[in-house]
Amino acid sequence: MSYTQLALLGIVVVVLLDLFVFRTRLLRRRAFWAAYAIVVFFQLVTNGILTGLRVVRYDGEQIIGSTTPVDGPPPFLGDGRIAFAPVEDLMFGFALVVLTQVLWVWLGRRGVQRTPYSGPPRIPMPGQADDPRA
Repeated sequence: MSYTQLALLGIVVVVLLDLFVFRTRLLRRRAFWAAYAIVVFFQLVTNGILTGLRVVRYDGEQIIGSTTPVDGPPPFLGDGRIAFAPVEDLMFGFALVVLTQVLWVWLGRRGVQRTPYSGPPRIPMPGQADDPRA
């Protein structure tokens, strides 16, 4: 599979998980899209630096655009790129952010550690007085 196919598959899977499996329906909320705009801005800055300086390079057969050139930076906009990075990076970033938030909301609804705990760990660490191996 190419990078493009994997990115599209990631989006489809995460949308299905949000709307039908976990039923968090984050993608239907304005607050999600407002927060995601902030995430996209910083993703573009980071990707722009890494791909613009050619720290990260892409094979043209695996992405929508062409291969990252050796003699200079890739195009800033166009040739399947936005801020030097291939559009597939934005697709993968979207899938990762949505999946993380879907799981966060879903686990929160189930009461997973709703009350934060502080203090020493419940299980003694190696070397502590309560450790039978000490």
